[in-house]
Amino acid sequence: MSRWNDLTGGRSGEDYAARFAALARSGKDVHGEARFCAALVPPGARVLDAGCGTGRVMIRLAELGYDCVGVDLDASMLAVARREAPELPWYQADLAEFDPRALGVAADFDLVVVAGNVFQLVAEGTVAAALERLTAALRPGGLLVSGFGLDADHLPVPPSLTLRQYDDHCGAAGLTLVDRFGTWDADPYDGGGYVVSVHHR
Repeated sequence: MSRWNDLTGGRSGEDYAARFAALARSGKDVHGEARFCAALVPPGARVLDAGCGTGRVMIRLAELGYDCVGVDLDASMLAVARREAPELPWYQADLAEFDPRALGVAADFDLVVVAGNVFQLVAEGTVAAALERLTAALRPGGLLVSGFGLDADHLPVPPSLTLRQYDDHCGAAGLTLVDRFGTWDADPYDGGGYVVSVHHR
């Protein structure tokens, strides 16, 4: 069981989608993650949305011309994604056990994006395994981009992962830090409670 499942009971897909739909209707920008990714790799690049949820990020990237695959553990979130974009490939899997080849998917992604506090919400003790699996899905030179909260103000659960621990896990998986930001709008990271990191294989 993931910390996300403990929090939501695996039934949060519709509520999660409704919250972002309301934000979009109010004029809020809900595509910061996709815009950030689009600045890193050109249209046509292969993108894995790891912890894709209801598909908000991946659907936007597909609209921009990216070749996308989404994976998530929460069936209720994937149900929304499949309804919103049935033509796109969505898979249910635990990131700590993710094997794209077993799903018939080539493990040569140009970019893996892990948004939405995923690394703070996976099952305790599985971040290292998830990073190893996601790194293995990247082509040499590919990028892994993640964004997550580091404190109670930026998370729905108490933090279980420090930035130092995350960097250590990335290094062990064969990833090297390229850049770090404080938001998906690429504001500089100043040591605050939310961080966006870019690593390359």
